Amino acid sequence: MVRLTPCALLTFLTCVLLSDAQHEPGFCAFYEECGRNPQIEGALINATVPCLDYSPARSLSWPHYDQLRKVCPMLDNGFENTRACCSPNQLTSLDLSLSMSKNLLVRCPNCADNFAHLHCITTCSPNQAQYLEVTKVMNITDKSTNVSKEAVVAYKVFLSSAFAEGSFRSCQNVRIPATGGFAISTMCGRYGAKLCTPQYWYDFQGDSSNGLAPLDIDFNLLEPGHNVPLPEGVIPYAGTVLKCNETAIEGGEVCSCQDCTDSCPRIAPPETPPGPFQVAGLDGALFIAIILFCVLIVAFLLYVTLSLCLSSKKKSTTSKTKTKDADLREKKQVKDKNGNNVLERKIDPSEVSCAERNSMAAQDFLSSVFQWWGTTMAKYPLVVLLGSVVVVAVLSAGLKDIELTTDPVDLWSAPNSRARQEKAFHDKNFDPFFRTNQLILTAPGRKGEEYESLLFGKHNLSGIMSKELIIELLELQTRIQNIEFWSEDLNRPASLKDVCFAPLNPVNSALTDCAVNSLPQYFQNSLENINAKVNMTKLGVTKEVDWRDHLIYCFSSPLSFKDITDLDMSCMADYGAPVFPFLAVGGYKDEQYTNAEAFIMTFSLNNYARDHTHFKVALQWETEFLKIVQEFQENTKFDFAYMSERSLEDEINRTTTEDIPIFMISYAVIFLYIAVALGEYTSFKRILVDSKFLVGLGGILVVGCSVLSSMGFYSWIGIPSSLIILQVVPFLVLAVGADNIFIFVLEYQRDVRRPWETREEQIGRVLGGVAPSMLLCSLSESVCFFLGALSTMPAVKTFALYAALAVLMDFILQMTAFVALLSLDARRQDSNRCELLCCIQTDKQRPKKPNEGLLLPIMRDYYAPALLNRFVRIFVMVVFIFVFCASIFLMFHVTVGLDQELSMPQGSYMLKYFEYLYKYFKVGAPVYFVTTKGFNFSSLDGMNGVCSSAGCDLFSFTQKIQYATEYPELSYIGIPSNSWVDDYLDWLNPGSKCCRLYTSSSNFGQFCPAHEPPLKCYLNCIPLGKDIARPNVQQFNKYLDIFLNNRPDLKCSKGGLGAYNKAVVVGEDGEILASRFMAYHTTLTNSQEFTNALQKSRELAYNITMSMRQIPGTDPDFEVFPYTVTNVFYEQYLTIVPEGLFNISMCLLPTFVVCCLLLGLDICSGLLNLITIIMIVVDTVGVMTLWGIDYNAVALINLVTAVGISVEFVSHMTRSFALSVRPTRIERAKEATANMGSAVVSGVAMTNLPGILVLAFAKAQLIQIFFFRLNLVITLLGLAHGLIFLPVLLSYFGPGVNKAVLLKIQQEREQEKNKQNVDVSLSRFHERPTEGYNNEGYVDSEIKKERRSSGLSKKELEQKEGEKQN
Repeated sequence: MVRLTPCALLTFLTCVLLSDAQHEPGFCAFYEECGRNPQIEGALINATVPCLDYSPARSLSWPHYDQLRKVCPMLDNGFENTRACCSPNQLTSLDLSLSMSKNLLVRCPNCADNFAHLHCITTCSPNQAQYLEVTKVMNITDKSTNVSKEAVVAYKVFLSSAFAEGSFRSCQNVRIPATGGFAISTMCGRYGAKLCTPQYWYDFQGDSSNGLAPLDIDFNLLEPGHNVPLPEGVIPYAGTVLKCNETAIEGGEVCSCQDCTDSCPRIAPPETPPGPFQVAGLDGALFIAIILFCVLIVAFLLYVTLSLCLSSKKKSTTSKTKTKDADLREKKQVKDKNGNNVLERKIDPSEVSCAERNSMAAQDFLSSVFQWWGTTMAKYPLVVLLGSVVVVAVLSAGLKDIELTTDPVDLWSAPNSRARQEKAFHDKNFDPFFRTNQLILTAPGRKGEEYESLLFGKHNLSGIMSKELIIELLELQTRIQNIEFWSEDLNRPASLKDVCFAPLNPVNSALTDCAVNSLPQYFQNSLENINAKVNMTKLGVTKEVDWRDHLIYCFSSPLSFKDITDLDMSCMADYGAPVFPFLAVGGYKDEQYTNAEAFIMTFSLNNYARDHTHFKVALQWETEFLKIVQEFQENTKFDFAYMSERSLEDEINRTTTEDIPIFMISYAVIFLYIAVALGEYTSFKRILVDSKFLVGLGGILVVGCSVLSSMGFYSWIGIPSSLIILQVVPFLVLAVGADNIFIFVLEYQRDVRRPWETREEQIGRVLGGVAPSMLLCSLSESVCFFLGALSTMPAVKTFALYAALAVLMDFILQMTAFVALLSLDARRQDSNRCELLCCIQTDKQRPKKPNEGLLLPIMRDYYAPALLNRFVRIFVMVVFIFVFCASIFLMFHVTVGLDQELSMPQGSYMLKYFEYLYKYFKVGAPVYFVTTKGFNFSSLDGMNGVCSSAGCDLFSFTQKIQYATEYPELSYIGIPSNSWVDDYLDWLNPGSKCCRLYTSSSNFGQFCPAHEPPLKCYLNCIPLGKDIARPNVQQFNKYLDIFLNNRPDLKCSKGGLGAYNKAVVVGEDGEILASRFMAYHTTLTNSQEFTNALQKSRELAYNITMSMRQIPGTDPDFEVFPYTVTNVFYEQYLTIVPEGLFNISMCLLPTFVVCCLLLGLDICSGLLNLITIIMIVVDTVGVMTLWGIDYNAVALINLVTAVGISVEFVSHMTRSFALSVRPTRIERAKEATANMGSAVVSGVAMTNLPGILVLAFAKAQLIQIFFFRLNLVITLLGLAHGLIFLPVLLSYFGPGVNKAVLLKIQQEREQEKNKQNVDVSLSRFHERPTEGYNNEGYVDSEIKKERRSSGLSKKELEQKEGEKQN
């Protein structure tokens, strides 16, 4: 005998009952609520299920009908004709359930209505039994009455595919303004927005495991003409669906373009950036370079040909008098002031032009002034040195107040620049962008796995997606979160909660309120949750689900408060906000997050002002963070990169400190070279006598004192310095100063002291000869740098100011202190005393002949003749013209920018971080679109001009940003902006149930939070109407502050706390003074992309500004601007090319003007000078392109320096050529090359090169690239142009011989004939033994001997010798 248990009997009867159920029109399948679903535990809502009740649909009382038409207006057929299958209690529950979805969907009314339409049909339709089939019931006992009822816990719904597809499409693109994502992603479970389909969408809505559905609903979507067997009487529901761009019969607004692509107007795609400049398919710059090269070469060859023709013609006309001319050359030669033989050509005073007179007068004036000055300085060396020390000490005293600018913002962005003003406005009105502390962790070499999920099917999990590594990551995160240290500023222990960014609880934050974005947050940082696993049955299959299933679900639905597994875990972070997958993992493709190659962990801290107490606390926390991370790095399975907010500044300061020895060695090498090279070595015994160690040291001290004086002076007046000034200015001044020192000292060593000339007078005369050239260079450079201070870039401006004064002070000290020092050294050398050991004298006398050094004979006898050979000259011109034209082409292709990793030293952990950042991050930096004062957000036009939901303007503020995201490769905006206006309007919308008012007596009329039951708060903040819900001005202002401080939750996700409470600044009168809307850039990896993104975002903001100014009531000064934390660094690259051209032009101008003026309005010399310097600068930029040196502010500083150094290479040579009186240009070019070329090589090239080569060993990439490479290029190109190109250029196009100088020589010769010539009368002394050469001149030595032996005075001896001559 078979006995049935009560349970089996109940199941049997239920099956019989369900099989006998009928599906007739006008009948209900269930009615009234039976209680909570016994199958569901841990539901997020009250999972109330209906009672099984196959009965006719009920007619409605007025309150019941009124409630139905509010919740399900599509079922309203009039009070008399409306029937329904739902009770008032069911309507209340349905309304609450729909309100949670309407939070997200209400911005698109048709979507919200279509979504409600389905659930109203299944819950309340009078023909309910025709559309669904109950599949499972359970007995539920009412505890209050102890009565059991059959409750429906599962049923099938039959829908036409057209209805389902239409509803889905109307909701598919509805946005969540706070995140920029799609609402459908939170309503499609594991599939997310990208893979969601109508079937998946409905399946999620009918899945009770998600915590939101009270029972299981199996949605069957049937195509027309299907052959699927249906229960008898069942008809798939095929109601009317409104498309998102359709207007309902009763009116209303269509969904906006942002939420409905069908509503978007036809917009022409933005113009693509213009392609590269081309001519006939050829690169435009290359075409210009080729044309310019051809023109210059043809012009040069024509000039050479014409010159040869004219020269041949001239030779033919003078061939008859050749013998006579040769005799004249032998008989009539005179000596110029350099001791060179020149032809005596009879010059008539009428032949001398005004310019030539002015040139000679200028030279004579300068020479006489400097001669007097030099003599005076040399006579009183100790007084001069003491005075120089006092002046330097006074100026240098300002160093006690020196202020070094280390903040990159202050260094590279002008205070009045647009980016700085925008940053100041943003940081004043909103909190500065939070401080980021981040790790990017990988696990290379680990094999992945293919995971067969019960719920989600097959998924490939990368090697890093392992439980072991997630737990290790959690352990590291816990260690970091538990950091504690003693804070002197707070006078108590401090931890993360004291400085962390806590968006949902900014006041009195707990540790769990701190924003930490990481993968363990999907498990609420709980090891127990990671280890959790449970057996689950789905479609008759039972299988274990664990952390992998939860993770797969959270990747697809990060906003979920409960996954759909039996683990019943939330995806929300422990601090209450979602963690989006692109912030937790990296290195994936096509949003396949389980294939990610990296974990990303980010700790966000508040960004306090530098003078704020908590700023130092944040720095301390970051220090501890770095310690823990570095310790973790020593023993981990991860390969990872890391950074803290302080890392950039720390690493820059560290490398600066570490590279100081390199600079010291560089200066030491330069000093040793100068000390050795200045000496005149004639024999081993006189090494210590002829060395110039102290003179070299004095020259270095002069350079150092000039730099200290400049820095001290500007410190006095409050202009801050910077590390780049400390690194560059000494090199620049050393190049200028060393050149002048070499020219002065070498000229003195080569000079012969004239008869009866004292040592001081000789020094004055030598100075009178070379000081005008020194003045020409120093004044050109100083004026150049003073004009360079017109730059808007702070780093360039301060560098130019410091360099200008340092160069000027260097010249002044050379004219004073160094002349005095040389006078003292000459006195020592004349006494044959050893350097350093002044008490020791040597008996080895100096040679009689002046010391020419090593380079002068080589330059004179070999180099200059070879260079100025006819064919070599042509070759040189062709090569340099070619290089110049090629550099013009390359100049158009130089990369503009400075990638931030270049600021890091080699071996820095930040280099690895930047590498990982660009490799693994799939989203760019946030960009805020900030509004200023002057826009009326509370007006209807104002709201519609900003928002992007239904009823908003098609080209509103946020809608234009949305349009930009459709072309991310052009706009550089990847995720549309959030919008506090949109979420505020949705929050106020009665359909969202977010903004309600208490109806109880004690709190009547006050704001009622969403978690309160409906009976307490059935009044809405704004009334429900047929039109789109918009508040009036009073309502807008009244509830705005409540919205901004309302914490979002499951019942109302639109609360503004966290997302918007810091995004709106409201004045005392209710006016909005500032607000911001946050979007995201695409991934930006280099300077060019950051710069382009800034430019495009500004163009977009300007377009938005112009359209919003057209809205009535908007202030004409109202503005929208984009703000990104990197804008202040990359703004300079928008204007750095014209800025650079302006600065360099300002530097080139004085080189031409000063050269012309100091050479007596010699325009030809000035132009040749200018052309050569321009070629050096252009060629430098060309080599920068070839060597991978980007053009940026640091490079611009070096290019400005290049102009100054080029003056040293060029101007001395030009002046020497202009003052020479040799008969031909070639001979004058040879003379200038020999005399000045040797000094330039010794003083500029050989001074710079050793120091520059040492910089190759620096750790800082900036120093290696922009100081070693670039300065090496500048020096070598300057040397090549100064010693190769310029002599050749002068030999072709140099100015003619100054006839005024020839006339003066001629007149002096005539006067000499009438004077006593002591040289002839003393020629007999040349055969006698003499004392050693002591730089007084052998003639002077013999005169002194005779004077001592004869007892006559100097004047008497001169008179006696004159009588003999007569």
